[in-house]
Amino acid sequence: MSPDAVGMQQLIFVYPGDLNSPTGGYAYDRRIITGLKSLGWDLQLIGLGEGYPFPYPAQVKKAKEQLQGLTPGVPMVIDGLALGALPEVAACVAKQHPLIALIHHPLAFEFGLSEAQAVVLKQSETEALRHASKVIANSPATARDLNQHYGVPMDRIDVVLPGTDRSVHQRERSQITNSNCDAVHLLSVGSIIPRKGFPDLLAALALLADLPWTLSIAGDTTRNAGAFEQLITGITHFGLGGRVQVLGAVSDSELDILYAQADAFVLPSLFEGYGMVYAEAMAYGLPIIATTGGAIPDTVPSEAGLLVHPGDVPALTLALKKVILDAPYRARLSSGALRAAAKQPTWDQAAQQFSAVLGRLTPA
Repeated sequence: MSPDAVGMQQLIFVYPGDLNSPTGGYAYDRRIITGLKSLGWDLQLIGLGEGYPFPYPAQVKKAKEQLQGLTPGVPMVIDGLALGALPEVAACVAKQHPLIALIHHPLAFEFGLSEAQAVVLKQSETEALRHASKVIANSPATARDLNQHYGVPMDRIDVVLPGTDRSVHQRERSQITNSNCDAVHLLSVGSIIPRKGFPDLLAALALLADLPWTLSIAGDTTRNAGAFEQLITGITHFGLGGRVQVLGAVSDSELDILYAQADAFVLPSLFEGYGMVYAEAMAYGLPIIATTGGAIPDTVPSEAGLLVHPGDVPALTLALKKVILDAPYRARLSSGALRAAAKQPTWDQAAQQFSAVLGRLTPA
């Protein structure tokens, strides 16, 4: 990329909702935007508002109006949460701009959708992706899904993994063998939505009530009222009120403290397009307990954690029991997590790769 080519340094970045939302997808967007700015890109940020991926017709009309009349030829990145719901807008945009689809995970793969909703999203996203000059996926697993289920040719897909702040967080953890009266501090980080598997986690922990553990759950509680109600009801049902703490969304500094104080990280997601929280947890040297759903096995190697099939509560119970009771095993997983984290990109490296993809679309 030539720094003298002004056109190559301009970029339109389009996103739905609130860019400051505490989710992995928005965190990816924020960090890439910051990194691109530091690399000399002149970004025009355009927010499309709430309601995605099921916008009202008036919102679709407004999105089309917002994206029309912009400087032709400037590459435009549209976050997949919006793009997949805007096939007609994508068709119009692609006539004036190199269109880059940024896909965190396919919309139709979200849990909690009705069959009809999943069908609509699959059709809509498939059509929208047809108009993209390039697709940036956040993991090899997402790239495979886009190819196999949406017909996107692999030569139009680039994978840009999320980064971590390992230079800040990665450090040797002192491994303390807990006595019988010391509780193992488990940490979960994720929005309270059906896909994250919190009911399975509560059911598994309920079978281990005689063991020394506590669980802190940090994540947005407002995205799915039903899932949050199910979580609170489950804590009461299993009698875990004194063991499980639901913190809601927390600040970055608060999250840093939670990671640093935890003994292990657990999140039995049913599916992940990448799983940024697992990568972050490994950068803190935390043993991981997770599932094989989606891209998680690509993110968490066996040396760093125990993975079970999504929804397999008995297997999750056994994994939790082993990690809680076996301090030397936790120490080995912790060392493996740090080794795995050292192989992951930093956010600076992720932004550089993202920039390189954009540069190939806007030759001098």
